[in-house]
Amino acid sequence: MKQLWLTAKLDIVESLRARWFQIYTLVFGGIVALLFVFGLTESRVLGFIGLSRLLVTYIQLTMAILPIFVLITTVRSVAGDREAGVYEYLLSLPVSLVAWFWGKILGRYIVIFLPVFGAMVLAVLIALVRDIEVPWEMFVYYTALLAVMAACFLGIGMLISALARSTDMAQGAAFVVWLTLLLFLDLILLGVMIQGKISPELAVTIALANPLQVFRTAALALFDPQLIVLGPSAYVILDMFSVTGYKIFALVYPTIVGLGAATLGYQLFRRGDLP
Repeated sequence: MKQLWLTAKLDIVESLRARWFQIYTLVFGGIVALLFVFGLTESRVLGFIGLSRLLVTYIQLTMAILPIFVLITTVRSVAGDREAGVYEYLLSLPVSLVAWFWGKILGRYIVIFLPVFGAMVLAVLIALVRDIEVPWEMFVYYTALLAVMAACFLGIGMLISALARSTDMAQGAAFVVWLTLLLFLDLILLGVMIQGKISPELAVTIALANPLQVFRTAALALFDPQLIVLGPSAYVILDMFSVTGYKIFALVYPTIVGLGAATLGYQLFRRGDLP
């Protein structure tokens, strides 16, 4: 455990010095500030006003920005160390591979999640100062959703990093993964599948294998419990899960995907040729 925490601490210190982290923090903090500046808390959408309206917009923007930031910065981790010859130095130190690999994941997770969570806290503090009502239930669930999203794509990023033999290949693969998931948002896949005359349940199940789709639908379900914007596919989703069941599924499934990808990445990393 000591080796794991020391590795995590080292990764945190390195990330705090990196320019990408400064940009990453500025992006999410800037989003919240701009949403307040443009008076989004005073607009109304589907009955939501105040901080609820801001959080709805913030979570939608985060789902587009967070995955690509996490993937691109994470895939450089293992692949970058391999190119830099860090492994030769690592093998000369009393640090186990499991402590190094999972320590990097822990450190990177803390660095990735804190700016996103800090932006949420900043929004709440500004709302309290302005005497705007804070929807605590929405705040807690969205925070959990962001935590799960970060864990999911961090695990996928570590898997890609362990598979790729160079930083360029890792970044290219990360971009392709992100683009593929993005292309199948809004249940685009359903139209093609239904035209192929497969069952709606199977079509929705395949579509919801996409973590981004899971996150987006869960965010919609919080302010649109009937999922009206999804059209007929909403009936299939609600029949399969119910609103509460789907909210739980949206937290559990991506966590399993992230942990599974990270575990597979570790197994490949441990069995591979480190140098």
